[in-house]
Amino acid sequence: MQYFVVMIDYGRRGREAIVDPEITRREVIARVTSGEYQNISFIHEIAGSAVEDITADILAEAILPEVEPEEIDLQAVRLDHLRDLRKHAVEELEACDHSSELSGQTDSIKLIQSSK
Repeated sequence: MQYFVVMIDYGRRGREAIVDPEITRREVIARVTSGEYQNISFIHEIAGSAVEDITADILAEAILPEVEPEEIDLQAVRLDHLRDLRKHAVEELEACDHSSELSGQTDSIKLIQSSK
């Protein structure tokens, strides 16, 4: 049987050992990467009766790769922004037209009801 022990150090509040026999190495790495596991004292892999300290390996694998930012096309960004502004302006105008149509319909209904 293989499982992992993650020791979290909370300073004066003490330490916590997280031991879950169902968690895999990949899940431990994902939790370290996401920040769920912070202030790690050590990570041990226990397989059978052997214990191995794999803290450095897991922390090295959990480092997010740095992606170089691509050259930004400012003109394209500006044109996209202008297109979005025009689109939302048209949507607002259509919404106003629909609300005025509805108010005209309710006025007609009131006239019909008052004439009865």
